[in-house]
Amino acid sequence: DCAPSPRKAPNRASPRPTMLAAWGFALSVAVASYHAGTPLRASHLSRSSVAASAAVPGRSNLAVRIAGIGSAAPDAVVSNNDLESFVETSDEWISKRTGIRKRHLLAHGAAISDLSIASAKEALESAGVAAEDVDLVILATSSPDDLFGDAAHVAAAIGATSAVGFDLTAACSGFLFGLVTASQFVHTGAYTNVLVIGADALSRWVDWDDRNTCILFGDGAGAVVISHSEDAKPDGTGCGLLGFDMHSDGKGRCELNLSYEGEERYLSETAGHVSKGSYGSIAMNGKEVYKFACSKVPKVLGAALESSGLSVDDIDWLVLHQANIRIIEAVASRLGIPMDKVIANLDEYGNTSAASIPLALSEAVKSGKVKPGDVIACAGFGAGLSWGGAIIRWG
Repeated sequence: DCAPSPRKAPNRASPRPTMLAAWGFALSVAVASYHAGTPLRASHLSRSSVAASAAVPGRSNLAVRIAGIGSAAPDAVVSNNDLESFVETSDEWISKRTGIRKRHLLAHGAAISDLSIASAKEALESAGVAAEDVDLVILATSSPDDLFGDAAHVAAAIGATSAVGFDLTAACSGFLFGLVTASQFVHTGAYTNVLVIGADALSRWVDWDDRNTCILFGDGAGAVVISHSEDAKPDGTGCGLLGFDMHSDGKGRCELNLSYEGEERYLSETAGHVSKGSYGSIAMNGKEVYKFACSKVPKVLGAALESSGLSVDDIDWLVLHQANIRIIEAVASRLGIPMDKVIANLDEYGNTSAASIPLALSEAVKSGKVKPGDVIACAGFGAGLSWGGAIIRWG
């Protein structure tokens, strides 16, 4: 068991509650606190340690395809130099430790659901799928506009009149968990087209007086359309989700969380005291989160490769949650994947939590870097603690 993380006083000026906030930023802070050259502690995962294996029903070669993708980010861009005006930091300090140079921030009064809607519309257009043909909308977010969920609102806004919608909260693992969940619905034949959105505005929950966290966050959204693959074969031909692996460990909750800190209110002698809702700021144990990430991410990708029956040599691209360039470089090194096969855009967007994987992948597809048939290894990791990996074939 671990001791609870230190709590800050409730922020009465921002009483709107939220779900558990994404924790990928913790990797950034932890890495920044480590002395350069500190060796990685997780076991090295070499190419030879990831061998092909037999397909596992329900976990390998799912009969789905990623039919389309889209993304959206706020217009307002804040550079590292801009941050220097209100917090003690510098562009050199931030970029050297995190790889981040800019971040897009949602303006006061703006809605994260609007970014979800924009990315969803772009994904549908990319897929050539009409909104009324969408059966399910899964919105992965830890910072919804409405605590009861944004998915149904987004579905209505894009014209998905036949779709059921629900939010999925798994912080920075959210999009990957949503991708797997959607694929199960489509693979089993329950649904034909599922829209998966990852969207977060964690700038709402950052302490802008804390230079260790305020430098890291950006806001954004990304979406994909998961459709049934008519060409799927048992050997994986025509399949879009080749293998996956997902985990969570609630014992690590105290290492990274955004805790409820309600204000006490007395009602009556009979009713006693109740609580008026509010949440504090993100709290984390940087050292432990860093160790966690270095240990779990390479392993979960190795397990996903094993489920897919592929090896590291089969990977065309590596797309990780965009938390910190040092984490990305460390995971790539352990897997034996060269950096020219790594997709990263955190220099422009920072850590966008559940949006980071689809946002990075969307840019790579639009630029022509990712092509139909490419094999992509993805990994998300976040609060819970939670982590997961997936091997997908694009198009």
